[in-house]
Amino acid sequence: MIRRMATNPTPEFPAFPDGFLWGVSTSAHQIEGAADEREPSVWDAFTAEPGRVKDGSTAAVACDHYHRYREDVALLAGLGVTAYRFSVSWPRVRSGKGLDFYDRLVDELCAAGVRPVPTLFHWDLPLGLDWLDRDTASRFAEYVSDVADRLGDRVKKWITLNEPAEHTLLGHALGAHAPGKQLLFDALPVAHHQLLAHGLAVRALRAAGATDIGIANSHGPTWAASGEPADLEAAEFYDVLLNRLFSDPLLLGRYPEGVGELMPGDVQSDLKVIAEPIDWYGINFYAPTRVGAPQGTRIEFGGLSLPAELPFSVREIEGHPVTDFGWPVVPDALTELLTGFRDRYGDRLPPVVITENGCSYEGIDDQDRITYLDGHIRALHRAVEAGVDVRGYFVWSLLDNFEWAEGYARRFGLVHVDFETLERTPKASYGWYRDLIRAAGRPARGGD
Repeated sequence: MIRRMATNPTPEFPAFPDGFLWGVSTSAHQIEGAADEREPSVWDAFTAEPGRVKDGSTAAVACDHYHRYREDVALLAGLGVTAYRFSVSWPRVRSGKGLDFYDRLVDELCAAGVRPVPTLFHWDLPLGLDWLDRDTASRFAEYVSDVADRLGDRVKKWITLNEPAEHTLLGHALGAHAPGKQLLFDALPVAHHQLLAHGLAVRALRAAGATDIGIANSHGPTWAASGEPADLEAAEFYDVLLNRLFSDPLLLGRYPEGVGELMPGDVQSDLKVIAEPIDWYGINFYAPTRVGAPQGTRIEFGGLSLPAELPFSVREIEGHPVTDFGWPVVPDALTELLTGFRDRYGDRLPPVVITENGCSYEGIDDQDRITYLDGHIRALHRAVEAGVDVRGYFVWSLLDNFEWAEGYARRFGLVHVDFETLERTPKASYGWYRDLIRAAGRPARGGD
């Protein structure tokens, strides 16, 4: 059962380009459930270890989207989005029946006039595979070929990977996410092998006839804590590690200075694969980061405990409201990020899509989320006015879900989920976004 709630009219919004995609995003492990109907992933092993997830929960049921996908597609249709970004579970596909589910989901989306935009890897690596192993990139390309062969007649827009930076840092350097490794800078091969997997996936998708391929990289401006040389140097290092390490190889065909020699294998040959041309560049944006010189103590930041031995420290951004996650709300930083990308990469930067943007707040009358989204969409428009070619915007997320190591304690959804009954209740932000989309028009639908 879906409960509807009344909302206020959408305020007047500036016009976006014709054909602009308005969407929402989810990921398989966070919403699908039905864990007994797929192979296990690294996240299943991680959440089974006591203390790994703050509330001790798992994603075994999550939102039970696997069994309730028709209800969720109806929510998408009611919202009026032109596109839905979901992810395909590699462990589910390996079970032998997973592609049947995604067949049904894609058919349901197309029937509802919503463009399917699958992400082919969103952190749920099949148990037994390891991104430290170069062969995992080849195995990924084989899986991508299977998915494209099955869904490519209806799916036109593809995303290879989601946030390889976070998967490297949180999962392999700091151990805060699956697979829980604490390798610090020895995790760099994980970044390289994911980027190689992206390039091999682009080739596999091209071989299957795909012409609309991107990636979903996370990015945010890095602000130095001060003008002191030590703070400036630390901020530059952080920016390389979390931003340029994952954009320069894709867009320029090279690693930032000093990084390539730290990577495994024949790096120059691999970079030719990594830099396979893409049709658009996806950016997940949440907040800027203020960075200074190391302070010699462990730092608590955004739910993470950062080791003292890192060559930087993350500082608080003062003077701005924060979300329930403690992340600063700075819409202008999105404009700064996009114009900075344009300036850095010039004609090497393809059209941009904001593949994630959202916030964690409690409550069904979520006025703070409306304020957050309003500010960021307006900031996005300022980037468009400044000449950045932006083709779409996806809110994270459609549903409250399993929020990784936070369990069910953080709610990012436009739709509230009661995790006991699984009842869906659209929030005030759902109605607000629906009205915005109606005001903007829906010029691009279905598989166009």
